[in-house]
Amino acid sequence: MVLSKDFLWGGATAANQCEGAWDRDGKGISVSDICTGGKFGQSKRITPVLELDTFYPSREAIQHYDRFREDIALFAEMGFKCYRFSIAWTRIFPNGDEAQPNEAGLRHYEEVIDECLKYGIEPLITISHYEVPFGLTKKCNAWVSRDMIDYFLNYCRAIFTRYKGKVKYWLTFNEINSASAPMGALLNQGILNDLEHPTEFMNQPDIPQQRYQGLHHMFVASALAVQMAHEIDPNYRVGNMMIYSVSYPLTCDPDDVLACQHYNRLYNYYCTDVQARGAYPAFAARMLEEMGVKLDVQPGDAEILKNGTVDFITFSYYMSSCQTAKDIKGGEGNILGGVPNPNLPSSDWGWQIDPKGLRYALNDLYDRYGLPLMVVENGLGAKDVIEADGSINDDYRIDYLRQHIEQMKEAVKDGVDLMGYTPWGCIDLMGYTPWGCIDLVSASTGEYAKRYGFIYVRRYDDGIGDFARLKKKSFYWYQKVIKTNGEDLA
Repeated sequence: MVLSKDFLWGGATAANQCEGAWDRDGKGISVSDICTGGKFGQSKRITPVLELDTFYPSREAIQHYDRFREDIALFAEMGFKCYRFSIAWTRIFPNGDEAQPNEAGLRHYEEVIDECLKYGIEPLITISHYEVPFGLTKKCNAWVSRDMIDYFLNYCRAIFTRYKGKVKYWLTFNEINSASAPMGALLNQGILNDLEHPTEFMNQPDIPQQRYQGLHHMFVASALAVQMAHEIDPNYRVGNMMIYSVSYPLTCDPDDVLACQHYNRLYNYYCTDVQARGAYPAFAARMLEEMGVKLDVQPGDAEILKNGTVDFITFSYYMSSCQTAKDIKGGEGNILGGVPNPNLPSSDWGWQIDPKGLRYALNDLYDRYGLPLMVVENGLGAKDVIEADGSINDDYRIDYLRQHIEQMKEAVKDGVDLMGYTPWGCIDLMGYTPWGCIDLVSASTGEYAKRYGFIYVRRYDDGIGDFARLKKKSFYWYQKVIKTNGEDLA
């Protein structure tokens, strides 16, 4: 048996993409709530003034807020040992700057946690997952301001205290390194410089100084949150979460190799070095200088970063790309830049499918940091079809996941010991939670049509559909994978 018997198999969602109930029980407006629907080739829009008769997918999403018991029961039927979900910051602090939390929000997530525990499912909670309170955007342009550190810690204190003894694993920020790209300004950091006019999500006015200063504030906040968690409950373990964007030189031209090295430093190492090693990497000085960024680092920040390193590393992995020094048009699906790899196929949304890239990512992260790892997002967004007999034959998704799990197991043979959950300190890779275990709204395009789940949700981009849950062929396949601990992938 390659994987430990206690390996954490499961799935992952995010509140803004699945909950709905955007204005109920005291919830405030998040930056996700001001983003319209979109589709492949047509960017969703950011509308700081909400528009009548405009489709905002996060308003209803898949109604997980009301149907979480039904959904978790389906996860349990598959055999989930872990469910990664996020808490909507605006359910706990509607505007982000309140002194006291919203009890209705705290109670809701306690019910979600209790429902997981009822089935023996380990909650893995993301604290901030692409839904900064819009109230803080309007008040201080969110993470541009150092005041955000205190707002975030107030939020952390409320949830760390309330769920003590029920939750073990926390992630501070989802895909924190997405802020290394312009699209991450609003999505990740809540930064919006035009509060009067709509803006295309994929064409935001970019001010690198804001993004990187915002990242510094997030690093400090994350480090302080790690320390706070350990003080509140010594059993808490807090990880980071990053996009691992595998990239290869397009050719063996030394300029392409250097371009690839720069890309890896920018996207894969910059943020994780700070969170896992507790200090900025040596390459940061030149990189920031060339972007015209000058960080405001306050006295004591270096010590905070040093003392607040994460306990484990988690990451998303979907695709890879190539880098070149030549002026070549990037692939439409390469949202973090890069050009298509001529050796790889692509998904319906232009994301290149590269299972061996996951093996590469695991080896690279384990070699560089030597910390426990967990793959918390991996999956295939596709156009699923309900057949005349009601079946949903998503063999393409099964094939995608099978190949990635196979490469995960190859990483074991390479020396990345995928031991799953054992007593802390003996873990090297904790588990695997494919993204969108139930269909939800796409974060990048704002549409239902890009489906990831094992469970089909009957809801469509024209606003029709009854939200019924239907089991896909992959539901039963993943059930078998979990039951055999990854041994039977047929």
